[in-house]
Amino acid sequence: MSTPDDLPRMDRRKALQWMLTATATMAVRDPRLFAADASLVKAQGYGPDPVMVKAYKPGDVWPLTLAEPQRRTTRALCDVIMPADETSPSASFLGVPDFIDEWISSPYPAQAGDHRLVLDGLQWIDQEASARFGKVFPDLTLEQQTAICADLAAANPLPAHKKAATFFKRYRDLTAGGYYTTPEGMKAIGYVGNMPSGTFEGPPIEALKHAGLA
Repeated sequence: MSTPDDLPRMDRRKALQWMLTATATMAVRDPRLFAADASLVKAQGYGPDPVMVKAYKPGDVWPLTLAEPQRRTTRALCDVIMPADETSPSASFLGVPDFIDEWISSPYPAQAGDHRLVLDGLQWIDQEASARFGKVFPDLTLEQQTAICADLAAANPLPAHKKAATFFKRYRDLTAGGYYTTPEGMKAIGYVGNMPSGTFEGPPIEALKHAGLA
């Protein structure tokens, strides 16, 4: 598993652009998870829009949330969900933990519901790892990590796991939303939009036929 010093940290401008993109594109499967918790929104208004050509430092726009032990768990869990393979890098290599930290730290109501859900979930998964295997989640073997995640991903989780399963479902969505809004993630799924082109040949004939236009 990669160490913190091995992992790239994105600059603030890139993280903000990324979060805005993911907000617009990520499917919200359970709207209740986005219910605002007013106690978590501490900003006095949101202030002006960030200057997107400026490189912000962490904390310039809003304070980040995760301490290093939480970041270790975030990285490990992201990489169980989106590991590296022969063609694509892991979620942590692409900076998805930075995206998640930005997401849960922002003062917007749409993200406020995820703040407590993620923090409680990270705490639970470390406690569960310690109870089962005597180590926190990042220090487990991949097999042990996968065993815990499999229980949370089950179609019918145990009653004792239901709250943690809600966290895990949302965390998977955040991880995938972050991953597939990177250039590498878009390439992995064959997305070819937002790319400059010198010519435009129009839609393929198959698409025109499907739409009844040819």
